[in-house]
Amino acid sequence: MKIIDESNPIPKYIQISTWLKELIEAGRYKRGAQLPSEVELARICEVTRATVRQAISELTGIGLLRKEKGTGTFVAEPAPVTLRHKLERIASFGEILSEGGVAEKTVILQKSVEIAGAEIASALLLGDKARVVVVKRVRSGNGVPFIYEESYLPYDIFKDMLHLDLAGSMYKIISEHFNIVLARCRQTISAVNLDEKIAKILKLPTRAAAIFLESLTFDENSIPIELLYSYHRGDKYKLEIELGRYYSSSEPLNINAKKTGNTF
Repeated sequence: MKIIDESNPIPKYIQISTWLKELIEAGRYKRGAQLPSEVELARICEVTRATVRQAISELTGIGLLRKEKGTGTFVAEPAPVTLRHKLERIASFGEILSEGGVAEKTVILQKSVEIAGAEIASALLLGDKARVVVVKRVRSGNGVPFIYEESYLPYDIFKDMLHLDLAGSMYKIISEHFNIVLARCRQTISAVNLDEKIAKILKLPTRAAAIFLESLTFDENSIPIELLYSYHRGDKYKLEIELGRYYSSSEPLNINAKKTGNTF
């Protein structure tokens, strides 16, 4: 079967670009693979080299192919996904992915009840030997694991969470199922190197760089309702912080002025 249909009113270069696209989508040429030379493609398609060059230019323009001077034409690698998290309001991972046009997937690693350790009990203002619901999850986008997170919530309030589908936004579950207003969140950010266990979960080498967030979320009565430890891949995640105006030491600070950024 000939690649070019002479009776077809569609331009030859479009017919060739469509044929090449179908080959790529069928897996004949994988991401990163080199295509035959323009001379070889012209011979296969029985057209001039200029027509092949026009077809390749068409696919290069939409990001399906890339040209390397002096080397040849290659199937383009998919653009690396990097998430940008603006630290200006409480936002779920799903919302961040949606803004980046990335498909979300969450895997539940653990859903259990434990006795709160001293650090967790102190943060959540719980008494001695109080129980907490523990949820450990991996949050992915387009098949790439971005975040490993551990949520700790007071058992007396959230015991029903053990029977819920926790694959979506935890904030949405808390707000809608438990009818709790998420009023504010205090976050502490650190640069860390991943231990072997978490690095394996995120498909990274041990000691890989990551961003660690400790997030304590409060309800409208300033009662802490969730302590979240989350490890974000350093190569795929960016934090964006917007700060308010600068005041010099000689200028009086208006404490009643509207806050426009985050303070740490």
